[in-house]
Amino acid sequence: MRGKRISIAAALIAAATAQAQVSDGVVKIGVLNDMSSLYAEGAGQGSVVAARLAIEDFRSSAAAKGLKVELVSADNQNKADLGSSIARQWFDADGVDAVLGTGNSAVGLAVNELAKQKGKAFLATAVATSDLTGKACSPNTVHWAHDTWMLSNSTARAVVQTGGDTWFFLTADYSFGHALERDASAVVKKTGGTVVGNVRHPLNTADFSSFLLQAVGSKAKIIGLANAGNDTITAIKQGTEFGVQAAGQQFAGLLVFITDVHALGLRQAQGLLLTETFYWDANEQTRAFAKRYGAAYGGRFPNMIHAASYSATLHYLKAIAAAGTDDGTKVVAKMKEMPVDDPLHGKGRVRADGRVVTPAYLFEVKKPEESRYAGDYYKLRATVPADEAFRPESEGGCPLVKN
Repeated sequence: MRGKRISIAAALIAAATAQAQVSDGVVKIGVLNDMSSLYAEGAGQGSVVAARLAIEDFRSSAAAKGLKVELVSADNQNKADLGSSIARQWFDADGVDAVLGTGNSAVGLAVNELAKQKGKAFLATAVATSDLTGKACSPNTVHWAHDTWMLSNSTARAVVQTGGDTWFFLTADYSFGHALERDASAVVKKTGGTVVGNVRHPLNTADFSSFLLQAVGSKAKIIGLANAGNDTITAIKQGTEFGVQAAGQQFAGLLVFITDVHALGLRQAQGLLLTETFYWDANEQTRAFAKRYGAAYGGRFPNMIHAASYSATLHYLKAIAAAGTDDGTKVVAKMKEMPVDDPLHGKGRVRADGRVVTPAYLFEVKKPEESRYAGDYYKLRATVPADEAFRPESEGGCPLVKN
């Protein structure tokens, strides 16, 4: 009996010690995304919902150890200065331990640097720039879901290999769009295809007519959309009116989500090629998550950013429980030590450069008559293995990687 009492006392002391190493006795996560503009549906409140589901699942696990977890959120309006200001306020005054998001690469790079300075964690679930695991890599950042290298490599390579060997790019005229076009062009050429032209459009434009006329006139088999959000949706809608499909051409979206396909409808989105790291209808586990997500968020279907928000939150909390601290640098180090294992992505890992490695999937959007039920939008064209989907660790230039 005495030995049992000692064991119980030791366990209580260990739990109390772990709790004492959590600042303010609370783990606080801040979701920082575009909540009101062109990227709101792709990330936005859906990321908040997904993070809440992860917190619920963590609380019910043995690993929770009585940790108190809170969630806050804010709209960065796609402005780097505003996003940085919010994150600074969160870190300095509001007790936020980790930022999750951010929907815009400029905001993401700013938060990446700030988290490093403050010793906090940055869970980049909605940032496209591959610089986060390259020249701007940080010991405090973990990059989930997509990046420009993965999107370009997975989509462009698979499309060229399946017959789409001539390309024309319709590109958002800022750093994100330029990076997508640059990386995709390189893959097209390397895989044996040809880039016949390109045109750049303003961010969040309402009129794509002149740009689409050039794309149709190019006679390219594939019109590569190096844009995202409402720009992608508008381009495809107006492309249907300009006879893109009727001319035998096909859109390839370099950053398209199921939320975009839903907004378009299958009549306009049919035939669109895209890459995601998650599809809600892939298996029983993803369908179960989608059911919970839809019940919490107006019947919507989750995309790969929402899935990444769930997985990143869950893995982060597991790492805190294992490390016994919410110190950002130590927790991210623990995240890299621990295997990634969740119901949405299966088994994976976090590399030294902070890149989370999972398979990527090239999908083609179904024709209306091929869809059997709500959300039955995709057919799988190709699977890109995890070790091929993302840029090799040795090629990114991250100083954390020891060659």
